Amino acid sequence: MVSLLVFLPLAASLALASLARPAPTLARWTWLTVAAVEVVLVGVMWATYERPADDSLAFEERLPWLPGVGSSYHVGVDGLSLPLVAMTVVIFLACAVFAFRDADRPRTRAALFLFLESVSLGLFVSADLILFFVFFDLSIVGMYFVIAGWGHGEARRSALKFFLYTFVGSLALLAGFIGLYVAAAPHTFDMVELTRTAPLAGRPVAGGLVLAAILLGLAVKTPTVPFHTWLPPAHTDAPAVGSAVLAAVLLKMGTYGFVRIAMPMLPQSWQAWSWVIVVVGLVSVLHGALVALAQTNLKRMIAYTSVNHMGYIVLAVGVAGLISSDTAQARAVAVTGAVTQMVSHGLVTGALFLLAGVFWRRTEQYDLSAYGGLAGPAPRFATLFAVAAFASLGLPALSGFIAEFQVFTGSIAAAPVTAVALLGILITAALFLRALQGVFTGHPRGRSVGFADLRATETWSVAPLLLLSLLIGVLPNTLVSVIEPAAATVIHLVGR
Repeated sequence: MVSLLVFLPLAASLALASLARPAPTLARWTWLTVAAVEVVLVGVMWATYERPADDSLAFEERLPWLPGVGSSYHVGVDGLSLPLVAMTVVIFLACAVFAFRDADRPRTRAALFLFLESVSLGLFVSADLILFFVFFDLSIVGMYFVIAGWGHGEARRSALKFFLYTFVGSLALLAGFIGLYVAAAPHTFDMVELTRTAPLAGRPVAGGLVLAAILLGLAVKTPTVPFHTWLPPAHTDAPAVGSAVLAAVLLKMGTYGFVRIAMPMLPQSWQAWSWVIVVVGLVSVLHGALVALAQTNLKRMIAYTSVNHMGYIVLAVGVAGLISSDTAQARAVAVTGAVTQMVSHGLVTGALFLLAGVFWRRTEQYDLSAYGGLAGPAPRFATLFAVAAFASLGLPALSGFIAEFQVFTGSIAAAPVTAVALLGILITAALFLRALQGVFTGHPRGRSVGFADLRATETWSVAPLLLLSLLIGVLPNTLVSVIEPAAATVIHLVGR
């Protein structure tokens, strides 16, 4: 089932690309149908998921691929990857709905996004480092063409900056993977085996160098301060669906790599670097929030809140390396919160970027000062934007609260100094409330006059994402019960 999930969108992408001149309607319906089927497949996987007793992968598949270098086609899911797989298919379905009426090269766009869905899912189910790296790099290529081909403003320059930054990061990541392979005995790229053996244990210098390479590659993708400068221009100039996928899915490839690769495979090095990682997380939280507060461009503001929210995740996984016998449970809560935050940020920020795309569709303007009183002519738009903003700032009953509550509960219990990051929530609340007040309250003025409310495709792309955020906020055990056992396992592995 995992292979079907990964390669069905790729097969549809190749079919669309190979057809001479398919009707635009066929391309749109193909993208929408395949994206919907993917959601159904993941729903079946979620309903039938059972955590293996030996901490192996569920729905596991393994075939020889590059046996000479100890690499295989090895895929499967567990409590760390299944929530991200589910979030990914939901985001791509939302994008397919949002872009359904767009007339700009629908066949090429549909084929490209189906390709991106395949490589994104492939990364999250990979259990082999080379397979992980292949999907990691292909995601960079796919997003480059999305930004350059359908973006606006200085799209080509932003796409090039995105590609160069993240590609350099991927080279560092590959160097780290090769270091793990060389240290393993026998040599292997298998992630399950490398996690079990921790090949660089007892070798602090070599382990530190390998971890540094892996952290660099993942930090650029996440992105954390100071490797985040590619993100604001990429988001500002990308199309709405490109920004949604970039923020919701591609950024999680970095944070997922922390919990899947760096922490369990290099536990002693992670412990040694944990305070550095905690400090990077704290700086990202505060820097992202403060710079977002200074923005007048809506898309740049949302982009910097992503730096802030990714900082919460980095903070939590850094705390996981602060080994102490009486903090194991707290650190497990922090890691559970980190994975929950990955899902919550994907849903909420994906919704925010799609809503930002509505501004561009109507007026080609992201400047917050150009709008006022928008709640009058566009009440549905104002309602959904307000819900997304409150979810992003962590209002109770929404997923952001559940994620941030776990992150801070676990982090502060393990390292009280991390309470400084609570300022990030306060600043985020201020910037979103300021935006809501300025754009939506009062009498319609500026670009708000004559602003059309959400169309059906726009409503049905955003509303389900926010309903899922509400579901997680009200019934968190639906998600948390899947994550918690895997988070506890990660804490055990890091503590070796």
